Amino acid sequence: MLPSSRKIAARLSRAGSGEALARSGEAASGERGSAVVEFTFLALLLMVPLVYFIITVGQIQGGAFAVVGAADQAAKVYVAQPDAESGRLAAEQAVMLALADYGHPADNARMDASCQPSDCLAPGSAVTITVHLTVPLPFVPFSDSMRLNASRLDASATQIVGRFR
Repeated sequence: MLPSSRKIAARLSRAGSGEALARSGEAASGERGSAVVEFTFLALLLMVPLVYFIITVGQIQGGAFAVVGAADQAAKVYVAQPDAESGRLAAEQAVMLALADYGHPADNARMDASCQPSDCLAPGSAVTITVHLTVPLPFVPFSDSMRLNASRLDASATQIVGRFR
């Protein structure tokens, strides 16, 4: 027998023929299953904010796509109309339709139109449409009254009025 194993055997025999081993087993069985509870608690504590962050970033990215598409389509529709008033109305409808395709309500959007020179539909003039969209925080029940927004997005598109229409 090795010297170290003799020491262990002597301790066991002094402890009353295995009483120390029984006591250590009792302590281990008292904590049985607590690792699962701790893991579940920490996973929820860390994963819920992470998932909320991912959803919020997805909403902002979807809003960015919506704003760019809406501005581009509104500028194209504006220059195809016969007069400035019908051009503005058609552009606003195009913005609302493009935002609805991405799931954003019309109440969160605003459109501005500007022309260079001031006659918007003169051949060669540039029509610039700017769309502003406010993206609210997801899953917040009273975000309208509290004004909790994730982001405000803006996009502009410019179209030149052609010589031949």
